[in-house]
Amino acid sequence: MAKIPSDSDLLPLPRLIFASRWLQVPLYLGLIVAQGVYVVLFLKELWHLISHAATFGEQQIMLVVLGLIDVVMISNLLVMVIVGGYETFVSRLRLENHPDQPEWLSHVNASVLKIKLAMAIIGISSIHLLRTFIEAGNLGSANANYTETGVMWQTIIHGTFILSALGIAWVDKMGQQPAAH
Repeated sequence: MAKIPSDSDLLPLPRLIFASRWLQVPLYLGLIVAQGVYVVLFLKELWHLISHAATFGEQQIMLVVLGLIDVVMISNLLVMVIVGGYETFVSRLRLENHPDQPEWLSHVNASVLKIKLAMAIIGISSIHLLRTFIEAGNLGSANANYTETGVMWQTIIHGTFILSALGIAWVDKMGQQPAAH
């Protein structure tokens, strides 16, 4: 039976290069802190919604709820990057048979992670664009947050995100097809 190589079997330079992956751990820990900040933001916005529910109109409630959804989607993106990135680039999490293991984690790799991240970014962009379209009625008012040019650029950027995700998925699919003989 073949022996599985360990870190001690590597020469010093390859061992150092391979160990450098652990430099990413502080980055993932920082993202966990950022997720904590998003939890605080979510609770703040939720309190804002609850405390003003009687005075807000339907459009204002919808905008706050879209903001809450946006925070949740960004938090989901953070989880994908933290868990998927750590599992893919640093070390195995060893969650096999854990009842809470995300289904997608069992087949995560750099390619799957890229596509999932692209889809999450499109979802976040969609929420922002929807908020912009809801507020589009205020374009002519003095307190409008958006201009026609701003709406146009948000739409173009969103379309670019979609095209980029399609391109990533297409390149990934082409890379998975067996070479013709």
